[in-house]
Amino acid sequence: MDIGLVLQTDPPASTVVDLMVRAEGLGFGHGWTFDSHVLWQEPFVIYSRILERTSRLVVGPMVTNPGTRDWTVLASLFATLDDMFGPRTVCGIGRGDSAMRVQGRPPTTLARLEASIEVIRGLTAGRAVDLGGTEVRIPWVREGAPAVPIWVAGYGPKALALAGRCADGFVLQLADPYLVEWTIKTVRAAAADAGRDPDAITMCVAAPAYVTDGSAASTAHARDQTRWFGGMVGNHVADLVTRYGESSAAVPAELTGYIKGRAGYDYSHHGRAGNRSTDFVPDEVVDRFCLLGPPAAQRERLAELASLGVDQFAIYAMHDDREATIDAYGAEVIGRV
Repeated sequence: MDIGLVLQTDPPASTVVDLMVRAEGLGFGHGWTFDSHVLWQEPFVIYSRILERTSRLVVGPMVTNPGTRDWTVLASLFATLDDMFGPRTVCGIGRGDSAMRVQGRPPTTLARLEASIEVIRGLTAGRAVDLGGTEVRIPWVREGAPAVPIWVAGYGPKALALAGRCADGFVLQLADPYLVEWTIKTVRAAAADAGRDPDAITMCVAAPAYVTDGSAASTAHARDQTRWFGGMVGNHVADLVTRYGESSAAVPAELTGYIKGRAGYDYSHHGRAGNRSTDFVPDEVVDRFCLLGPPAAQRERLAELASLGVDQFAIYAMHDDREATIDAYGAEVIGRV
């Protein structure tokens, strides 16, 4: 199993770059960042510095979206980075949450997401694409160049079907084994229905990890530091409840049941510990969605995820023990899962 690191692009950018360099030295294979250009600094500028200072780390957004980003600009960004540093980028993409909602705009549609994937893939491979009746091609991209891998993030049945139809990888932002199994099976079934090889889709689980000493006190502290994640996931779950209802057979209750106490969300504290609008998330959900515990417990959970078909676990490192968790993974987890 590959291990990735996910960071927010808080200033100074040099800290983000230094942490990614450190992660590569510890054996991490992927370096991801949020892509919400109003809340944080512009990630693609920072990617060039990360790639310049590393030799094998693959970088990309977790995740970008086709609403705030022009599709042709995205394609040119990835193609430029790959031309400069070799094929070391990946395009994580979804409908858009914070990047769109912080501007008062709803996430984009799945139809628009699927259309953008075909445009980005075609342009980064040097092909001509149709944009509303106009043929567009990036002339400096060699025809037949490797297209940027596109990994789709999602939770609901339609998003999972889309990932199965057209994605190179699938990103699930939570680490509950039951939900991991359900989503992977759904994506693979959709791939098979589309005539694709289900095993060719890379499966990535992204969630906070917090390495503790196993004591009750350290576990309680880790839960408080990662409770924000259940609130962030809750934004997407709320959309699913609106679409499918509270007790639809289309979406497991293990995903939707916990948001009944949700009363809005504060994007000024998005993805950060101490976000009071995520206090509704119970300990049980934190334990299911995140990886908390000593290294041995982390390895055990990762082995379970691997048995379900997970190819990469990407750590959301947004808590007060970020560096220690990164180091513990390098010393006691990576290479042993």
